[in-house]
Amino acid sequence: MPKGLFTSEIGHPGLTELVEVGSMHERKALMAAEADAFVALPGGLGTLEELAEIATWSQLGIHAKPVGVLDVDGFWEPLLGFLASAADAGLIRPQHRDIILRITAVEDVIPALAAATVPPSAPLLGIEES
Repeated sequence: MPKGLFTSEIGHPGLTELVEVGSMHERKALMAAEADAFVALPGGLGTLEELAEIATWSQLGIHAKPVGVLDVDGFWEPLLGFLASAADAGLIRPQHRDIILRITAVEDVIPALAAATVPPSAPLLGIEES
């Protein structure tokens, strides 16, 4: 957790470890390096920003780890619909439409992430391979 958030956010009391970092950039870099997969629970702008960044990193080939959302009561349906519309409009490559896995039950999170195949990444900076 970034140092500045300790005053406004509360760390879960059941954690076995809470890592303090200097900034949100450090937090995301450490999470990306340490994680085997990523799953977003329903949340606000911070959750959306982190999900978008980690999905973009997958699209760019910065990591090849599964990314999912726990879609409680259809919370993430608007975002997933947007991604489908963007792919249909040619703004997202078809293989990247499914970077974010939709998982609807808590008990399915680990099996879904373990079974996931990561879509192939795009060449960095839009440069096509020859």
